[in-house]
Parts: sequence; structure tokens; C-alpha cells
Amino acid sequence: MRKNITALFIGFTLFFLSLEAKNQPQLQNKDVTEIAHDILAAHASNHELNDTIVKRILINYIEYLDPTKTYFIEEDISQWLNPSNEVLNQVIEGFPKGNFTTFSEIDQKMQTAIQRRRIFENRLQEQELTADVNPLEFKDMKWTVNEDDLYLRLFRLRCAQITAAQKFSDDSREKFIQRITKKRLKTEEEFISNSESDRKQSSYNYILKSLASALDTHTVYFTPGEASQFTIMVQQRLFGIGVQIRDDLSGFTIMRILEGGPAAEGKLLKVNDRIIAINNETIVGLDIEEFVEILRGPEGTLVHLTILRSVTEGDVVVDHKIDIPIVRKEVVLTETRYETTIEPFADGIIAHLKLYSFYQDANNSSAADLREEINKLKKEYKVKGVILDLRQNSGGLLAQGVGVSGLFISKGIVASIKDCNGSVQHLRQFDNNPAWEGPLIVLISKASASAAEIVAQSLQDYGRAIVIGDEHSFGKGTFQTFTLDTSHNFSINPRGEYKVTRGRYYTVSGKSPQLTGVTSDVVVPGPYAFADIGESFSKFPLENDAIEPHFEDTLDDLAFTKRKQISWLYKLNQQPIITQYNQHLTQLRLNSKKRIEQNTSYQTFLTAIQKKGEEIDEEEVLISIDHQYVESVNIIKDLIVLNN
Repeated sequence: MRKNITALFIGFTLFFLSLEAKNQPQLQNKDVTEIAHDILAAHASNHELNDTIVKRILINYIEYLDPTKTYFIEEDISQWLNPSNEVLNQVIEGFPKGNFTTFSEIDQKMQTAIQRRRIFENRLQEQELTADVNPLEFKDMKWTVNEDDLYLRLFRLRCAQITAAQKFSDDSREKFIQRITKKRLKTEEEFISNSESDRKQSSYNYILKSLASALDTHTVYFTPGEASQFTIMVQQRLFGIGVQIRDDLSGFTIMRILEGGPAAEGKLLKVNDRIIAINNETIVGLDIEEFVEILRGPEGTLVHLTILRSVTEGDVVVDHKIDIPIVRKEVVLTETRYETTIEPFADGIIAHLKLYSFYQDANNSSAADLREEINKLKKEYKVKGVILDLRQNSGGLLAQGVGVSGLFISKGIVASIKDCNGSVQHLRQFDNNPAWEGPLIVLISKASASAAEIVAQSLQDYGRAIVIGDEHSFGKGTFQTFTLDTSHNFSINPRGEYKVTRGRYYTVSGKSPQLTGVTSDVVVPGPYAFADIGESFSKFPLENDAIEPHFEDTLDDLAFTKRKQISWLYKLNQQPIITQYNQHLTQLRLNSKKRIEQNTSYQTFLTAIQKKGEEIDEEEVLISIDHQYVESVNIIKDLIVLNN
């Protein structure tokens, strides 16, 4: 049987999956049956297969095989898009027996669709491909109705690819097209020519992925390679060279060199260098996931990079090709963990603590690192106020959400979790040792989720902080458990790992941010304020829920002996509800509203982000004025003055 689920996770994760799966799991049909049973048994609400879940599984499976909708036509897959009772029963009865005949039939249709696609691609080579195509037409596509429609889609897709390739030199453009074709043919050939055993591995992988994502958005089955990537996200550490890159199609441009990594220590690479080859093999045209996989490797191994560096010589910009050797080593992603800045104010400072994720490894954690930063600032300066910036923080480990909240309150319940059986467990702050007890603002955006929402709403519940930012946060109020313990040295199961939604979490007021998010006390719009993002836009979200408030902690969820053992000490100095900020909220809102209305630059920014149908350019956001942060500084200055 599966090992016990160990790590409690409340972040959300996005994996880019393709037909060519990385690090295939080692599965037999009995493994699929067993893992599927375990996932269903652990899930918050869906404990068995039914018609609704099976319909979702079939659609998911088809979309895993053909995510771009450029192989199948409706006629190929209609019997599974709109399955009969016979098909539904076949799948439901097949899972416990390890009989996955329906999925084998879909695979056979895929093989036929691949042959048709190859015929169409050969025809395209004989056509003039010069149509003007808007890339947005390939977003949220439906299945084509017939072969003529499919051919037209392929024609327009190739035109769009060629238009993108016009940016390159003739040589690079040709290689770009060849790379796209080569990758497609390789993927197709692997699907067609794989041994029966390999085809089954691929099918079993997608069956489990399809089942997991049919239950809710946050339940995920991971291949071993994806599980490894997941631990990097949670721990914010990896083995590589220490750079952040951007895919520019003609290469991968270095956007940032991470402090403490091999690239920073060697001082041979520079920002804006374009990597075009690794170990003398060209990487132009690779997916960014494939590129990163090649770039990373065991600690102490050597990797040779070939880069192009643009140098101005007189009035001409010349690209110099340079070969650079770098030895891989462990890179702790401190720049994606937290960042500290200060704003001078009166005879002291306002501390800005930006936390990017809720992480933990054997040596570091978000709560411990922030406590150290706050203590250091208090030694060096007269700290007047703190801004805890949780914008774009998508969550992480639940224990760290509790720990970070505990930096600003004394003893008490921070969060509660309720599983599918209605059992409630409280998560407490036991230490009476806040790192900061003065004026506090929590800054959120629509992209603040999970553990970030626990911190914001808990501190808001106690009246300990004023929450400002977008009108509300992301709205993910569910918790997941992960079969891999990411806090210590770990070994990944060759059968894969999974993350499953077990229930909802609530803060001390009894409210859950599920679907609704955390509501800001003072609304200060940022780049994502009008974007259609959040749990309400996800597949199959759980509904909102509430439990009784627990400001007065009776310890009733603990065993009697444990309750008796700790109650006398725990009840001393419990965090009270603070009301001193409430009297200032009206004035803070009024002052902020006036500043925003009179700020011409801010008004121009707000007008731009309200334009419908246009996607946010994150690079523009990064280089523009951070109006949301600037206004948060103004608000905490007002709060400090009003509070004295």
C-alpha cells in the first residue's frame, strides 16, 4: 500500500504537461488501481467513481493526449466526450479490476489521428504560408468539427509559427521551424513506436492524472520528475548554476543571476547573455522545461554553456559567441524566498518584508527567516511599522502559515482544518514571543493564496493588522496532503507521488477564504485588481463553508490528558481581539482614496489595467511604479500618526 501522507500543503501548483512525459513512472495496472483507490479514499468529497467523475476523466485523458486540439476531430472522440451509460459503466467497473480498455481505445484513435496529421503536414509544405494570424485565436479552442476545419487550423497555426520566426535571421528561422517539426515527429514516433510496455506506462500515467484533476483543481498525480520539481518549489532550493532565464525562442536570455550560486561566484555570465547551446548541443527551440532539465544536474558536475553576448563596437552592436564552463552546486533560492527593504520615516524606518512563498527545509523556514530579519532591523533602526507583503504569494506549507502569523501575535488558534468527516483540528501558536507588536499592514493581491490568505485573515481576525490591496485575494481555502515528506531528505516513489485535497481550512473567526478570498480593509488596486483570476475561475472548486469562531480556545480538539497537561500554561497571555485600529479605518480609507484620485500616474495605470480583453504584461508591471506598494507606505504612515 501507499506510504502515509506526510506533508500538509496549501499552495497551488501549475505543471505544464505534454504528450512527451518526463521521467515516466514505473506502473502496473494493479498500481493504478491501488493509487486511484487511495486518492479517492483521501479526497475531501469525492470518494468513489460516478458518472460525473468518469465524464471528467475521459475529457481530461483526451486533452492530455491532444492538449493543442490539433490531432482529434469531434467524430474521433464523440463517444467519449458524450459517453453512453455502457461506456461509463465500463470505466467504473474497470478501475477496481485494473481493466482500462476504454483508454486503450482512445490511444488507438490517437494513433490514427497522428497518421492523418502527418498527411496534412506534408500538404502544408506545398502551400504558401503567409496568412495574417492573431495568436489569441489559439487560446481556449474547441475541437474541430471535421477534417477540413482541422486542416485550416493547422494551416493557421503554421502561419503563426512562421510569423514568430520572422524575428530571427534566416538561419535561425529555418532551425526554429526544423526544431518544431523535429519535436512533433519525435513525440508522434514515441507514441506510435513505443513498446507495448512503454505505451502502457504512458497510458497509466495519464489515467492517474486524469482521475486526480477530475476530483478538483488542486488534486494532482505527479510523475517522479514532477515530484522532484514540486519539492524545489516548496523548499526553494535546487542543484544548478543559479540563473533565472526567459525563453526568447532563439535562445534563453539570462534575466537575473542568483546571489550565492555558481554563476554569481564565477562572474563569467552576465545579465542579457543568451544561452544558445549546452555541452555543444544547440538548445534553440527547446521548451523552457526541457532546457531547465538539461541545465540542472548533480552537485559538482561540469556544464559547458555557449552564449551570445551583445557588445557595442562603435556604432554597431555585435554578438560575440563565448564558451563558459560552470560547476553545478546547490542553489538556495533566497531571492524567491523573501526580500527586505526599508523606508525612512521620522526618526526611524518602516520595514517592508516581502515573502514570496511559505517554505521549509532542513536549515531554513519562512517563519524563522522573517523573525531573524525583524530582530536585525530592530537592532539597527527604530522600527515604526511593518508592511508584510504577500502579493503574488501562492502559498506553501501550512505549518509555515501558522508560524509566520505567530510572529505578530501571542498564543492562540491561528487556523483550523476540517476534513471530509467533519472532524476539526485547530492549529495553534504556542509561543508568547511575537517578533513585532507595533503597527502592521498586510499587503495582498488577487494572486495571494492559501497560506498567504491564512496569515492575512488570521491577523485581520485578531485586529492585529490592517489588510490592504486588491478588493480580495485568490480564494483558495482548501488544504492538500502530499505523499512525499519535503522537509527532510526524501526518496521519490518510482510509481509517482500525489497531492490530494482533504478538506478546507478556516481562521480563528470561523471563516474560510474558499472562493471568497480575504477582503481588504482598505482597497488599493494593483496590477491584478481587474484580472479574471482566483479559485472561482478554476475547475471544480469546493464551495465556501464556515465553522464556529474559536477566539476563546477550550482545547476541545485535544485528548483530555494533553489538554490537562498544557492548559494552565497555554491560557496565560492568549492573544486578545484588538480594536484600536478600527477607529482609524474610516480616516485611512478617506486619505487613501484622495491620494489615489489625485495621483495622475496612478489613474493612468488604473485605466490601463481595466481594459477588457488585454492580458497583463508582467514585464511592464515589474518596471513600472509600484503604486500599490507606494500607497501602502502612505497608509502605514497615517496609521502610525493616528495611533500615537
